[in-house]
Amino acid sequence: MTIIGHRSARLVLAATVFGAASVAHASGELVIGTFGGSFAADTRTCHVEAFEKATGAKAILTLGSSVDMAAKIRATKGNPEIDVAYMDISIAKQIKAEGLLETLDFKSLASYPQVARQAFDADSQFVNFMTAATVIAYNPSMVSPPPTSWNDLFDPKWKGKIAIGDITGTSGMHFLIAVNRMKGGSLDNQDAGLAAIKALMPNVVMLYTQADQIVQLFERGEIAMAPWYPDRAGSAADKGVPVAVAYPKEGAVGIQPTVSVPKGSKNKTLAMKFIDVLLSAEGQKCFAEKKYAGPVNTQVSLSDKVKSIVPFGASYENLWYPDTDAIAKMRPGWTERWKREVAR
Repeated sequence: MTIIGHRSARLVLAATVFGAASVAHASGELVIGTFGGSFAADTRTCHVEAFEKATGAKAILTLGSSVDMAAKIRATKGNPEIDVAYMDISIAKQIKAEGLLETLDFKSLASYPQVARQAFDADSQFVNFMTAATVIAYNPSMVSPPPTSWNDLFDPKWKGKIAIGDITGTSGMHFLIAVNRMKGGSLDNQDAGLAAIKALMPNVVMLYTQADQIVQLFERGEIAMAPWYPDRAGSAADKGVPVAVAYPKEGAVGIQPTVSVPKGSKNKTLAMKFIDVLLSAEGQKCFAEKKYAGPVNTQVSLSDKVKSIVPFGASYENLWYPDTDAIAKMRPGWTERWKREVAR
């Protein structure tokens, strides 16, 4: 099994080219902490370019997971390196509870009337900008018929052909609570899930920490299945990677990625302008079609191709959302147990 770390591979996307750079504020620069791989590429195309054109400012993207963003915000408390932070809602709630996010005037955004009200935090400290899920990604040339259950990942015939996410990422945490739920556990008792995943680990070839780390494994036919995201799978399939999406009958786990502004940002005005672009009908339509992201802007219509991949219709109705407030409190303890019992 391979465990791939993310800190040594962290990259910064400059406004004009993809490449390594230091993150430093300058006049007219907005530093955005977002997710890597195809997500960052499509963020640049759909949101950064429009933001730069509208404002004349430069956007610098620094890449990492939700946990990375939270760590950056904590480490630079009161004088943040990043002005806009992309984080899964459970991590955003942790940072909010620590008093590290700005309160934002979302009603001042031009896009506000078009966005579903439930997308906004009740205290106006973050906004959910897309609907996503943790699902089963599979290689259709290896797995036929398609998987229908989380249990399919535990089939012994796939020994050495499975990848799963580490608990530091959303897919790993979601896989744990989905398996735990399937095994009869409760949110406040993850014993069943941890035991099941510990037993699965001899079949796992990679415990991935960044979403696009498994693209090459699918390309080379080295894995048959993995808990992953429809947006990542759709983007990979568009590039010829043999991967498709299956929604398990037990329900895929809904994801609510958020954006927020760390407390103390010197570029709050620019940050709000970027968020306005992100939530606009144009920005949401572009991101939905390129990244297979379910839009929160109610004015956006989806192509049939996108509908077949994103949570939509029956797959949307079957999504389930664990209590993110409870997860925010319990996740640190789960992480410690995961390190001892699963990732050792």
